[in-house]
Amino acid sequence: MERCPWCEGFELYRQYHDSEWGVPLKDDRALFELLILEGAQAGLSWSTVLKKRETYRQAFDQFDPHKIARYDDAKVAQLLANAGIIRNRLKVAATITNAKAFLALTKNGHSFSDYLWQFVENKPIQNQCASLSDIPAKNSVSDALSKALLKAGFKFVGSTICYAFMQASGMVNDHLTSCHRHAEVKKLAC
Repeated sequence: MERCPWCEGFELYRQYHDSEWGVPLKDDRALFELLILEGAQAGLSWSTVLKKRETYRQAFDQFDPHKIARYDDAKVAQLLANAGIIRNRLKVAATITNAKAFLALTKNGHSFSDYLWQFVENKPIQNQCASLSDIPAKNSVSDALSKALLKAGFKFVGSTICYAFMQASGMVNDHLTSCHRHAEVKKLAC
């Protein structure tokens, strides 16, 4: 079975590729989690984040933005002492800031999912990439998403992070056309 070459050689990558990456995601909490994890990955490999994902969920209260927004200095110190997460003070602080921005954006019943998916007109972009070199690191949509999230108060949401988030959340299908998941994910388009 043919897969995108980036996922080969590491079982956790392969499982993630085959079951999650590129699948359209519409759940607000899951999207918030993914945005935080993509920001935590900045400067590191995604495998580092995948290995720590369960510990992240425990450490950050299952990514409940209401709880995270209330974190105090004692909780930050506890997080920075947790070897099971990426212990970067700026990234931990950004998670708290992002929780507050999420709550501000979703007050009055607005959906985070609707906010994000409007950037792709509520339909995944279906790229037709034949090789990894065809896949961009960012595009005009990730530029616009980054700019909007920054304006809304989010941190660690540069265009490259936003594009990786878009790939992971299914806003863009960047499975190679030779990969068995390309057609499968395309069928899931919302």
